[in-house]
Amino acid sequence: MRAVLFDMDGTLTDSEKLWSISLDRTAADLGGTLSPQAREAMVGHDMVDSVRMFLADIAPDRTDLDPGAVAQLLTRHTAELFAEAMPWRPGAQALLAAVRASGLRTALVTATHHSLVELALNTLGRNSFDAIVAGDEVTNNKPDPEPYLRAMELLGVSADQAVAVEDSPNGSRSAAAAGVPVLVVPSETQVAPAPGLFFAESLVDVDPGDLRRIHNEHLTAPQS
Repeated sequence: MRAVLFDMDGTLTDSEKLWSISLDRTAADLGGTLSPQAREAMVGHDMVDSVRMFLADIAPDRTDLDPGAVAQLLTRHTAELFAEAMPWRPGAQALLAAVRASGLRTALVTATHHSLVELALNTLGRNSFDAIVAGDEVTNNKPDPEPYLRAMELLGVSADQAVAVEDSPNGSRSAAAAGVPVLVVPSETQVAPAPGLFFAESLVDVDPGDLRRIHNEHLTAPQS
């Protein structure tokens, strides 16, 4: 194993809760209320899909709302929250530090746009990743494998040399479709078992040795 590919929202940072706040503020600005069901469905989606689901939920009959303008409003509210110190997910900071100290290469692979990732790096550390793939830097976002394929290309590794760490159904499908074994630590939504997915309740006490065991188990598993 040569590399670990980390998702951001809900995996390294507890920022899904911040997204919930910014979505509620955006809905209030537009005179609506976002339902819990729609919010849960949006976890792991990129900005374009999220805004589409958001508008379908809060204002299905309004044709005057421009999705691009709504995305800008949502981004502004989110940036205000991301500019503050972002909370880490339990165990995430220690795992990232241990992976870096072990000499493994790292990538941040997120559906969040680059402008917001730049703010998150104030918490995550600007030297914590050898490569970053943001949601607006790919043609096809998660659950398509393109973000993870791009990250591996930037790192110069292949799928059999990497492990991904994810929290959402879309992110897990993206990494698995790229051929990468995935440690799944669900946060806001549950992830169904599937080939190539390995589960933990949290990242507390997870270390590079655990990731290597997942990597080796995946490599030696019978291929269907």
